[in-house]
Amino acid sequence: MTIRVLLVDDDPLVRSGLRLMLGAAQDIEVTGEAADGAEVTGLVERLAPDVVLMDIRMPGMDGLAATESLRALPSPPEVVMLTTFNADEHVLRALRAGAAGFVLKDTPPGEIVEAVRRVAAGDPVLSPAVTQRLIAHVTGPARETHRARGRLAALAEREREVAVAIGRGRSNAEIAAELYMSLPTVKTHVSRVLAKLGLNNRVQIALLVHDAGLTDEP
Repeated sequence: MTIRVLLVDDDPLVRSGLRLMLGAAQDIEVTGEAADGAEVTGLVERLAPDVVLMDIRMPGMDGLAATESLRALPSPPEVVMLTTFNADEHVLRALRAGAAGFVLKDTPPGEIVEAVRRVAAGDPVLSPAVTQRLIAHVTGPARETHRARGRLAALAEREREVAVAIGRGRSNAEIAAELYMSLPTVKTHVSRVLAKLGLNNRVQIALLVHDAGLTDEP
């Protein structure tokens, strides 16, 4: 299956480099480019990409606002944010808006190609360890603890346990071993958690669990 990608960056040199990089992969096709976030929704509706590689900082509509607009579509593509900062507060906001992860612009070409493949397959770009570091670095002490715990209260006990394990950076295999579940059962619980909470991906589950202050509970 060919993965269709839309590139969004106000720097034409960056877009050119990404096009060359991704074009070398036989399973990836760059279907279009945009220099401003305001162009993205229309291009997505016309080109139907699987993944949008989106610069987080643009002089017109930035990547955050464009991501929020995309997530409002009936069948939105996955979004990977491009940034020059590995601890940019905007990265966290983008993840909350529904982005599947982020990559640094100086990431080696092979890793960017692999990130596109992973996101297209439904996996977040952020590894569990990177997710935890990002959350800890950016969120700070102010948490919407009460609101987050209220949302998690909608989950059944086993669903909540799975959500907390995701917040602690556990993979599905690790959750299965830790909670004595089969891997298919874990995947089912993850799907139910996403549906019940109205979230897009595991990163957003981790953020909510962190907001609720549950990552350090025994």
